[in-house]
Amino acid sequence: MLTILDHVNLDVIEGETIAIVGVSGAGKSTLLGLLAGLDVPSGGKVWLRKIEVTALDEDGRAALRGENVGFVFQSFHLLPSLTALENVMLPLELAGATHPAGAALAALRTVGLEKRKAHYPHQLSGGEKQRVAIARAFVVRPALLFADEPTGNLDQRTGENVIRLLFELNREAGTTLLLVTHDVAIASRCNRILHMEAGRIIAAPETNA
Repeated sequence: MLTILDHVNLDVIEGETIAIVGVSGAGKSTLLGLLAGLDVPSGGKVWLRKIEVTALDEDGRAALRGENVGFVFQSFHLLPSLTALENVMLPLELAGATHPAGAALAALRTVGLEKRKAHYPHQLSGGEKQRVAIARAFVVRPALLFADEPTGNLDQRTGENVIRLLFELNREAGTTLLLVTHDVAIASRCNRILHMEAGRIIAAPETNA
């Protein structure tokens, strides 16, 4: 049996920012998937806001994610048949929000893309797609945001702007941020840096001042 994560024990404080670093294959993305309830561990437990995620069925985990969790991925994961506004509206509609368009437009305005609301993903640049993804992640005001290599497909300048936006929204909303990155400069901006190697957390320095 292949062991991807081994004896990982992690407590996350509400509102903090954590960078997870390590070489490819170290288990970083797998850890995010387990923490978010996207995957189920073969052993151990995951808790989110006093709820045992690992005790829930698939529908229960999906409901918990919808209420508490946002995602920003390297590959954006925007639906090509929906406009920028409709992509941001989607999680609100799934949650049964009564006026999703207004909240989605406000989220796009926050990331500077109000004027691009009617554009489809293929009409947007990489940086614009990532900003739409960030707006979609934050529109539900998540307690916890997972960002998996969010600048991996972006040039340096655009990537810096996206990271700045992530941290600004984190501070304004008080959202806990877990960020997977290979970029040392990005990791250094977080309160804590977790180094992963062969499925283990090998270092977890004290919270930065």
